[in-house]
Amino acid sequence: MSVVGFDVGDENCVVGVARQRGIDIVLNDESKRETPAVVSFGEKQRFISTAGAASLMRNPKNSVSQIKRLIGRKFSDPDLQRDLQSMPFTVTEGPDGFPLIHVRYLGEQSTFKPTQVLAMVLSNLKSIAEKNLNTAVVDCCIGIPVYFTDLQRRAVMDAAAIAGLRPLQLFHETTATALAYGIYKTDLPENDQRNVAFVDIGHASMQVCIAGFKKGQLKILSHGFDPSLGGRDFDEVLFKHFAAEFKVRYGIDVYQNARACLRLRTACEKLKKVLSANPEAHLSIECLMDEKDVKGFIKREEFERISTPILDRVKAPLEKALAEAGLTLEKIHSVEVVGSGSRVPAILRILTEFFKKEPRRTMNASECVARGCALQCAILSPTFKVREFQVHDGFPYSIALSWKGFAPDSENVVTDNRQTTIVFPKGNPIPSVRVLTFYRSSTFTVDAMYTNLEDSQVPANISTYTFGPFQSTKGERAKIKMKVRLNIHGIFSVESATMLEVEDVEIPAPSIKESHKESIKMDTDATNKNTSVAESDIDMQDAKTDFADLDVETESGAPGPEDKPVQMDADGKVYKKKFKRTMVPVAEFVYGGMSAADLQEAVEKEFEMALQDRIMEETKDKKNAVEAYVYEMRNKLHDKYQEFVTRPEKEALAAKLQEVEDWLYDDGEDETKGVYIAKLEELKKHGEFIEERYKENTERGPAVDQLVRCINSYRDALCKDPKFDCIDVAEKKKVINECAAAEAWLREKKQQQDALPNYAEPVLHSADLRRKAEALDRFCTAIVTKPKPASTKNSPSRETPASQPQQNKEPQPRDDAEVTDHATDAHGQTATAAPSEQMDTNKSDPPNPMAQNK
Repeated sequence: MSVVGFDVGDENCVVGVARQRGIDIVLNDESKRETPAVVSFGEKQRFISTAGAASLMRNPKNSVSQIKRLIGRKFSDPDLQRDLQSMPFTVTEGPDGFPLIHVRYLGEQSTFKPTQVLAMVLSNLKSIAEKNLNTAVVDCCIGIPVYFTDLQRRAVMDAAAIAGLRPLQLFHETTATALAYGIYKTDLPENDQRNVAFVDIGHASMQVCIAGFKKGQLKILSHGFDPSLGGRDFDEVLFKHFAAEFKVRYGIDVYQNARACLRLRTACEKLKKVLSANPEAHLSIECLMDEKDVKGFIKREEFERISTPILDRVKAPLEKALAEAGLTLEKIHSVEVVGSGSRVPAILRILTEFFKKEPRRTMNASECVARGCALQCAILSPTFKVREFQVHDGFPYSIALSWKGFAPDSENVVTDNRQTTIVFPKGNPIPSVRVLTFYRSSTFTVDAMYTNLEDSQVPANISTYTFGPFQSTKGERAKIKMKVRLNIHGIFSVESATMLEVEDVEIPAPSIKESHKESIKMDTDATNKNTSVAESDIDMQDAKTDFADLDVETESGAPGPEDKPVQMDADGKVYKKKFKRTMVPVAEFVYGGMSAADLQEAVEKEFEMALQDRIMEETKDKKNAVEAYVYEMRNKLHDKYQEFVTRPEKEALAAKLQEVEDWLYDDGEDETKGVYIAKLEELKKHGEFIEERYKENTERGPAVDQLVRCINSYRDALCKDPKFDCIDVAEKKKVINECAAAEAWLREKKQQQDALPNYAEPVLHSADLRRKAEALDRFCTAIVTKPKPASTKNSPSRETPASQPQQNKEPQPRDDAEVTDHATDAHGQTATAAPSEQMDTNKSDPPNPMAQNK
């Protein structure tokens, strides 16, 4: 079972895997720890991650980046519209009001949803993890921003499903950072809570959380965020500054050229990093536009001055997080800063002034989220046993239910007058479950929505649920129990709906006592039952009605004290209440969600594109193999193959190699995999006889030596070793004659071979020599290993030659000879070092939370 954490950033991605010694960051194919989140579409295949980033400059209109900014957002979203201004690819509004990405792929215009592009990024990260682990990766934890809405979380889950992943949890990035920080701490207090503020300023967003730590426990106290404040905003400030300056100085407008915009933005990003460590920096770009070289210069003071509108927004998330946590600055133990955008000195000054203490950088700013996600995956996975550490996370939004109420003059007429109640308040623990009771006589609908929209641009509506049809047997409003869940991913759903009907059944007199005992037992069970739902009760009655419109109850649905299972009427008759439960159909409609049919279509599309990529990669490999054979064979003809080829053969092969080389760079530039395979086989037919001559010349000497050792070992053993005196003379003569015949054959063949030049066809092959040695060994072994004749009475016992026939013979290779390379202990067992001893060599490392495989 895989234990993997994915940090999918706006700019780069990081993959962490759990091992027995802790968390490792996986290197990609280019041996880098960070992988660009870029997908570039070409005429024949896709280029993802590093290859996609390399194509960004050459093919900007078909290279998609910052995909996290697009998923789950309306095209009309003001933040999205601002983001699109800096994106070189084309994005339009789809029929459902959500963005569609237009690129040219396989020679034609193609349209993709942002979820599909995110799936491509996840699929590439999955392959990176699989190569490192040498096993299939399915289970994982994916880091997401805390401000992601229900729709965005569903989009990530859909993208993971398309990529063949099964997330155990969508983990908040700030919570992952807090987990990676706290699980290694050995000095956490047992009673007093240590409060730590985590500030994550990434490429495109800012997130703040205040976490409370105790020994073996982490609790998120509050969240604060600005979804559109990050390092790229500082890049954009520099971009606009120099774009205006170059228009005046050089008369060029970079806004008119997508490639020039990309080059200038890239240069401004590097300039920002230089200004983080130096008081001033120079900018220089060759041939930026219209074949003009440009130069620029800026000081840090000027950079901070033009960045003032951005810096003024930093305090708002800090104030919000501190207020929601209900803490004073004195209660904040320390401040941890992570994220690529946090290196700007002006931001560090703001944090220092706000918290009245210096921010610390004890964590890797780029890898902490991936490490935290991998740790959470290990906690949720049965594969690893992790140090006991509880994580209590909260949801950043309030979720409410809205429905149509009843008319004041009727118990059964539903009006447009809507009623709303908060089911999961802001900061509610995740996961959580509530059980609600509605009283309805026919099909009805309930809307789920966010309520705290004053501090966020998230859409109000989440989903709509339709309950029914159903029919009460008594002809009155039925009692509908609805179970709603905020799952571990932070996604809201209605899990089930049940119509509950009660019937009074008279109990015969002999059964009254038993029924009374059963009633007491049921009441006790209902009282003692523990649930994961916080108990609450909301009594909202419609005017002039006797029925509550909605009750929020515990998950157990146990009968209350007024609804005893056994009751007695005025006549002394005893009745028992019989509960009848009927499942009510529930239809879910998610605003902007991907349907099951669309999801399946996207899975099939991703499979086709992955297959196309694999075919193209294999075609490139075969083409490279042909090219490599041409250059390698040409070099060998003038080097080590020179003595093994005649002049006509050399000229003919050289001409063939030149012909294939010309074909590769002309007609063969764009061919199929099969054509390259056929071309390579054709080349090898022209050169394999030369390679065979060289190979025979190399292997012939060792094969001759092996046969000579075999002949001499048997001959010397029978003639000189007294252990073989018991063998009959006639049998010895057979062995000696066989050795002599093999020696004569070898002498004759060797004389013939020595008389030939190296470029001639050999007459003595190494394979013939090995077969001759094997035949001689079989013949002689059958004779020398015969059991010795039985000894006569009172004759001195002698060790038979057959007991150790191979002692005077050259040792032959055996399959079990490798065991002699291992050390053995006193009991004859192979001694190997324990894995823990091999891995735990650095005693100064922090304590390892990963214990052992379960």
